Amino acid sequence: MAGTGRSRSHRSKKKRITLALAPVAALAVIVPLMNQANAATSSEVTADCASDSEELADCRFVDVQFKANSLGPNERVSAVTDNCGSTGTATKTFNVSTSVTRTIQLEEGSTTEAGTKLGNSFFEVGLKFSTSTINITRDDKTTTLAFSRMDTVQADSTAFFMWSAKRTDVSGFLKATYKEPQDGQTVFFAPSEGAATVHVFYPQILNNGTPDGRLWLRNVKCGTAAADSAPNSTKALQDAEPGFGEGGADVTDVEIPLTAVPAP
Repeated sequence: MAGTGRSRSHRSKKKRITLALAPVAALAVIVPLMNQANAATSSEVTADCASDSEELADCRFVDVQFKANSLGPNERVSAVTDNCGSTGTATKTFNVSTSVTRTIQLEEGSTTEAGTKLGNSFFEVGLKFSTSTINITRDDKTTTLAFSRMDTVQADSTAFFMWSAKRTDVSGFLKATYKEPQDGQTVFFAPSEGAATVHVFYPQILNNGTPDGRLWLRNVKCGTAAADSAPNSTKALQDAEPGFGEGGADVTDVEIPLTAVPAP
């Protein structure tokens, strides 16, 4: 009988200890969850970095990977010359003009200006990718390409010049350091540490100081679906055109070597 009583008393003591520890364990789970909920979100970090918030001690772009000679958007860079209804070719003068600058692709399409902590960081990272073989623009200064030349417009066609800039695409993430801890933490990443979703496009520059890229003359047959979608001479320059050789059967693209472009 006495042996049975001790056994029952032992089980009762073990149960009391378990009940006493349960609230402590529950608190240990709640605390980190609360910290995580109140920490700066990726969007908040990006917004603070882009606006050069006074709450930041520093914000830097950390590069993860890069791709040289990445082509930018396809842009129409001359007015459209009309040779519709003609049975013969025509020689026309084209005035070509375009410009390039460093562009930054942050979350939700936001950008940042030079002179900010983040802008200075982009410049410093750019130094790393400017070499003797590839010269890039590291800041937000504009570099232009402008010239006039005569070219052939095909019979019953319109023609205009197209351009796609060569860029060094560097991707990575943002590392923000706050002056005051937020729930005990001062360093945050956007969108996350090791991500490669923030892009900085550094335009590549030729030795003569003009932008590097692909330049081509595009002829479009009049009265075709391609002609209907092509921009007319009164519209602003376009950036939604098909790429080189991608216009279809009614479009003829002829690449123009940049060595054939008149020197500035």
